[in-house]
Amino acid sequence: MYGLLCESLHDFIKESYGEDVWKLVREKADIRLHSFVTHQVYSESVIPRIAKAASGVTGTPYNELMNSWGIYFLGFVGKYGYDKILKVLGRHVRDFVNGLDNLHEYLRFSYPKVQPPTFFCQEESTTGVTLHYRSKRKGYLYYAMGQLRQMGKQFYDTDIHVEVLSEQMVGDYSHVTMRLNFDNSAYRYIMKEEEEEEDQDILPMTSDFFFEVFPFNIVFRQDMVVHNVGSGLATVFPDLDGKKINEAFLLARPLVELTWSMITSHPNNLFEIMSKEPVKKERNLHNRVQNTDYENANRTADGDVELMAFQSLIGEDYKDSNSANAIESWGDGSRCLKLKGQMRYMPEWESIIFLGTPVMESLSAMFRTGLYINDLSMHDSSRDLVLAGTQQSEELKRALIQEQKKSMKLEESMKLLDYEMKKTDDLLYRMIPKPVAKRLRKGEPSVNTCEVFPDVTILFSDVVGFTRICSRITPMQVVTMLNTMYTLFDTLSEKHHVFKVETIGDAYMVVAGAPDKTTFHAHNICDMALDMVGSIDHLKDPSNGNHIQIRVGIHSGMVVAGVVGHKMPRYGLHGDTVHTASAMESNGKEMHIQLTSATYEHLKGGHFICERRGTIIIKQHTVMLCL
Repeated sequence: MYGLLCESLHDFIKESYGEDVWKLVREKADIRLHSFVTHQVYSESVIPRIAKAASGVTGTPYNELMNSWGIYFLGFVGKYGYDKILKVLGRHVRDFVNGLDNLHEYLRFSYPKVQPPTFFCQEESTTGVTLHYRSKRKGYLYYAMGQLRQMGKQFYDTDIHVEVLSEQMVGDYSHVTMRLNFDNSAYRYIMKEEEEEEDQDILPMTSDFFFEVFPFNIVFRQDMVVHNVGSGLATVFPDLDGKKINEAFLLARPLVELTWSMITSHPNNLFEIMSKEPVKKERNLHNRVQNTDYENANRTADGDVELMAFQSLIGEDYKDSNSANAIESWGDGSRCLKLKGQMRYMPEWESIIFLGTPVMESLSAMFRTGLYINDLSMHDSSRDLVLAGTQQSEELKRALIQEQKKSMKLEESMKLLDYEMKKTDDLLYRMIPKPVAKRLRKGEPSVNTCEVFPDVTILFSDVVGFTRICSRITPMQVVTMLNTMYTLFDTLSEKHHVFKVETIGDAYMVVAGAPDKTTFHAHNICDMALDMVGSIDHLKDPSNGNHIQIRVGIHSGMVVAGVVGHKMPRYGLHGDTVHTASAMESNGKEMHIQLTSATYEHLKGGHFICERRGTIIIKQHTVMLCL
């Protein structure tokens, strides 16, 4: 799985759902990478994990998400220039679809280990075509369907309606048959042109001349026995004539069995075959003695890479006897000859001719298979492709190494950025509740975060005789004393799920029921109050060595909570409930918890023991207090 696909899915999720959703998807899918390298190979499980996680996070059905990604992908590849390749694949939709199986072959230089699916067409008419899709990867059907629909709109201004006719497993491969319904008027003209061509006189050509023009051809009949081999192929496999082609070669592409019926049903597919046996060293030995050092220097490195590339291309568990399942029995796989070309049925001969050309990843690979430049055809680009491909391969390797280095640096930078952002978030969430902070990050005005909470419980506490203590000790001792006490209280606030609002001097304020609403706000606050009083017995007054004493006041009621202003924003509470809770603290007794009747009503029937203290006057209001 190349990074191009991973990167496109990454960009699709970010552009469609946002950066925050991508972070959740990455976390849920256990993807530790922050970015993907286009030409680097990744695990086959990366895409399914991301897609399933994205479906779960966004609530979008998996098939619908894959379809949307397929539509997005055609636009995404445009930034790499691949849309230019897609635009010239065919004059009409039918041309594009019939040549779909060969699409990945055009990208083979840039992506040598690509594992493409197989496509082939049947039952073509003026209303569409039946397309067979076969892939070892499961779960990509709707991704491919989205691409087909978008291809029709983007390149041919044609609506393609895709109807899945059947879906089944053939061995380890998923075989899907679908009907593509579209305006296929071009089919009528193609058929007419073919009929006119049949009426034209054809120039005679001898078979000997034909075979000389195509030096790597193979002619075989319905019994699969080879009856003719091109001169170039006969140079390295002189004993091929008379053998069955499916006993001498393995079929890499398309993903079908190497049988007569399968070949004749795939007239528009590109075929890639590989010899089961390596080219023997004894052949052309006199031409190779002087190059022994060159061969030994390159065999190990290039040989292993080529063998691995072919294994990754056709898979290790292709069950057919003509496939790569017997790869271990070949011997030196790096010396096996690979041919790519077209299979054509010749009715005059009652035979199929394979018009192939050698697939050479490098000049050293050509040398190992016993071929030379002059063995290749002069009339096509075979010679140029081998030479240019070698040069491009080296340039691509260097570019890939540079890209990987940049990716590693980017990954390290992203990890450092994540670490710093986490520290920033932790600091922010200590000052402002997480849900409120996220709304502010999205650009909402701070006043929009203000919300009415009909019932919360607020606690205030302060140090008894704080002014006297401060007058007798240094400012640093005051800070140390408060820090020790507030650190203890902060731990208790996390334990009892209450939100710390602020500290002013020796006053400590917390709330339960805002911003996270709960029906047990009074219980949580009172549990914390009891722990506060019981946990400071070891704290000493620096001025005289006696135990520090605190007062605690609690009240329940309605408040408005939110962020007000822009500079140094804080999450604050506003309303009479705040003032009443503060008054409970200032009018309380040392090492006691004073609460109002409003809070007491929430505690009835619970495990708290309260004693009535009486009534006091606070701002002209009569309030019943309990102790």
